[in-house]
Amino acid sequence: MAGTDIIKETTSKDGAVVQVSRRCKLHVEAPYLLKKIMGVEFIYFVQTNTLDQRNRTLTIEAYNESFSSRVAILENCRYTVHPENSEWTCFEQTATLDIKSFFGFESTVEKIAMKQYSQNITKGKEIIEYFIDELFKDGIAYIPRWKEPSHKALPEVCITKDGKTGESEAESSSEETEIRDRTSSSTPSTGSTELHLGASATNLPSIDKVNLNEDNNKLDADYIKRCLGDLTPLQESRLIQLKKWVAELQKGKVPSDSCLLRFLRARDFNIEKAREMLSHSLIWRKKNQVDKMINEYQVPQVVKDYFPGGWHYQDKEGRPLYLLRLGQMDVKGLVKSVGEEGLLKHTLHICEEGLRLTEEATVNHGCPVTTWTLLVDLEGLNMRHLWRPGIRTLLKIIEIVEANYPETMSCVLIIRAPRVFPILWTLVSTFIDDNTRSKFLFYGGNDYQGPGGLVDYMPKENIPDFLGGDCKTVVHEGGLVPKSMYQPGEDVDGTRQHIPLSDQCMYHSVSLGRSQVHEVVLLVEEPGSVICWDFDVMKNDVSFSVLRTKVPITHRPEPQSPTGALGVIDAVMGSDDQHRSVIDKTWREGYEYFRVEPQLICHDGESIQGSHVTSHMGTYILQWHYYESSQHTSPLDIIDSITAPKSKIMYYFEMLKSADYRGSMTSLQSCQSGFSSLSSNTNKSATSSCPSR
Repeated sequence: MAGTDIIKETTSKDGAVVQVSRRCKLHVEAPYLLKKIMGVEFIYFVQTNTLDQRNRTLTIEAYNESFSSRVAILENCRYTVHPENSEWTCFEQTATLDIKSFFGFESTVEKIAMKQYSQNITKGKEIIEYFIDELFKDGIAYIPRWKEPSHKALPEVCITKDGKTGESEAESSSEETEIRDRTSSSTPSTGSTELHLGASATNLPSIDKVNLNEDNNKLDADYIKRCLGDLTPLQESRLIQLKKWVAELQKGKVPSDSCLLRFLRARDFNIEKAREMLSHSLIWRKKNQVDKMINEYQVPQVVKDYFPGGWHYQDKEGRPLYLLRLGQMDVKGLVKSVGEEGLLKHTLHICEEGLRLTEEATVNHGCPVTTWTLLVDLEGLNMRHLWRPGIRTLLKIIEIVEANYPETMSCVLIIRAPRVFPILWTLVSTFIDDNTRSKFLFYGGNDYQGPGGLVDYMPKENIPDFLGGDCKTVVHEGGLVPKSMYQPGEDVDGTRQHIPLSDQCMYHSVSLGRSQVHEVVLLVEEPGSVICWDFDVMKNDVSFSVLRTKVPITHRPEPQSPTGALGVIDAVMGSDDQHRSVIDKTWREGYEYFRVEPQLICHDGESIQGSHVTSHMGTYILQWHYYESSQHTSPLDIIDSITAPKSKIMYYFEMLKSADYRGSMTSLQSCQSGFSSLSSNTNKSATSSCPSR
């Protein structure tokens, strides 16, 4: 600021409204070349301050005089009474910038203007605090509020730029008419203390003095400092507005201030967007009876025994810390034992526990603790965690948590991330809010043990023993869920409770008799694509292979009429077209087709997940065969195999394009779970070869 000149000063007849216009001269903070082109050292702005003592508002409007034909800048500041606490002041600031043309330096001018506006934002609060401090220095503890003058109204005085003083002709102007109308219509009601959104000081109960040392004001300030943290006057105002709106809407229990703040922060304190988000969340909770569900929730025994997660002390900032050993989690086993809704319920239970623990931490530490920290250990993560129904469940859970528990996470520490993790992150990250995604910190290998690792986020004495620390933890190690704890297939995929996550089963079911085969034909258009499969052997045994052929397969071969005795037997013992192989009997392995994965014998009750990184274009075939486990069959066995299916599988497959996962497929492994009370062969496993690129 190089200087100011008063252009005009106007006071209303009753002295309630004072308006001062100034021409301000500002130093130009611009590059040397731009200053030379502009040819000026200063730029001029016109600022008009309007103090309305009746309504207790101060409005400041500023616009540029210099280069107004090229650049239009308009800035507004407004100081108002807090809508609920008449002893607080709210500050709002807006600005518009329209650059028409500026010698080719439009982007530079825009940056300068934005920088200046950012500086003004911080100054807005400092200005009012400065004058309050000056009042305290002068020994002024309270300021009498303006009252209607009892004597004859003074004539409106106008001081012009040349210093002449005289009565203004504003009696006939629209400005004075507006002031008189506002005076008559804004007289406070003595019988009502109801506040409305955007209420001015005239809507508040009449108080003769503003005591700056009043105890109630200290309690309010202490509450904010202790429970909510540092808030700007504008943020406080938005919180009160949202709180009042919820109170009028709910007509009952109102969410806590910290809860309302979370929704405001999630929408950058945009009151309309926060109101919309909160409204949807409240409707969701009511529609699905979430509060009742959480109050009645009992952690299932299988979750207690096999869910590798739990609360583990606090981080260095006193925030609750949740430890999740995701790499040790049997996602498929948990989904099949408690269902998708069961996992969602447990996740909501964790979120509610986190809110309760943050409230306790706030009380214990005497400062606001509104978020908690998540530590995720990915040791053991492999392709079995990319099970599609599990990923689908995870994405739905993320969507629900993001919408209904915003701004509850301080940071997410991802440690011991293996090379397969980029695939999972690619699938999941797009469903996570940008602000939340910025809170993720990743550590590969043993990086978490060095400087900048866990010691920067949690006390050294609280680092778990399995991460190189000395602290014992009660968090379970996870492990494979026994299939004896699985729900029936139709219950897992068909049961729909209060919070539906899916509408259809993603698995295909097929039965195979003796000499029957089931195949899935996949066309690979680019090398490096990844074929993933997952299946359960529901009954008896099957063999599984992955084949590749160079011969184009456009359709399944038409069934041929049987010829000869062997042809008739084959037609009877075989099956319909659905169980006929696309591999012609005349084809030779190694010439017309290739076995890219070795044959795998899968026994009753086993669950198989695997993948294959394709190295060629062409047709790939997932093939299941009925497998006769006994070398000696009786006539009854043969008859039974003809009249009734002997093997049954439930499978799912997917093909991932190379372009989506290029560079992150260097450590893919298949996994075969062996725990099953339905099969005596429970300890066998197999590994699928997965070429790295």
